[in-house]
Amino acid sequence: MREGTATFIDILLAILLPPLGVFLKYECHAEFWICLLLTLFGYLPGIIYALYVLTQTN
Repeated sequence: MREGTATFIDILLAILLPPLGVFLKYECHAEFWICLLLTLFGYLPGIIYALYVLTQTN
């Protein structure tokens, strides 16, 4: 499996608990804090950002 691909579990966590899904991949880097902030402002922006971050290819 490639490094940039997201697994089913990553996608499921990004929908249920967006910051947790991002934390498991990036730990406490900027992506996690942005996702946490967006989730606090509104659940849907947190989900969208988490899915974007987890599915982007580098």
